Amino acid sequence: MRLVLFGPPGCGKGTQAQFLGGEFNIPHLSTGDMLREAVAMGTEIGLRAKDLMEAGALVPDEVVVGIISERLDRDDCVNGFILDGFPRTVAQADALDNLLTDKGLKLDRVIEIQVSDELLIQRISGRFSCLDCGFGYHDRFKQPEREGVCDICGANRFTRRKDDNEATIRERFNTYNAQTTPLLPYYRSKDLLAPVDGMPGIEEVTAEIRGILNIS
Repeated sequence: MRLVLFGPPGCGKGTQAQFLGGEFNIPHLSTGDMLREAVAMGTEIGLRAKDLMEAGALVPDEVVVGIISERLDRDDCVNGFILDGFPRTVAQADALDNLLTDKGLKLDRVIEIQVSDELLIQRISGRFSCLDCGFGYHDRFKQPEREGVCDICGANRFTRRKDDNEATIRERFNTYNAQTTPLLPYYRSKDLLAPVDGMPGIEEVTAEIRGILNIS
């Protein structure tokens, strides 16, 4: 199963990717992780990406596609993959299509998780976690059972991500929407796009994706 997952920050892509990865025994591939891994492994194209990043330059599409190409050739992708964070533009989508064609592959589905920006802002901006064990909480949806004490490890130190604030979240949504909007008709025209309502609970979203992918 070869999939692309679309969805704004905080929509639950990571959770659904874990389900899909386990279901089909395929890896969840994010562009950020692949770039860092290629750099750490010291591959030729990884070193090229490292030079660009250290110079403060954007990594061009051809380099990103090259890194994806290397990653797809590894054994754990034999049953497929889940791409997250790529493509972001129609040009990248074309490049991905060409790459897969060269490898004798094609995408099976493009899943778009649709959610309300306002609800996501509420979800993300209220997140905090235990500084010691990393367990997550939320101002509104999941407070510790004892105020100021972690349910898991009993620590009393908590932290919030600096970018989990409304202004930053809105900017990330605006960027995502601007990038993704042109891609939806692109994949719709190929009869690959499958929108999913991301507003219900995790189990309901999972059930809808299972239905789309014909998982009994």
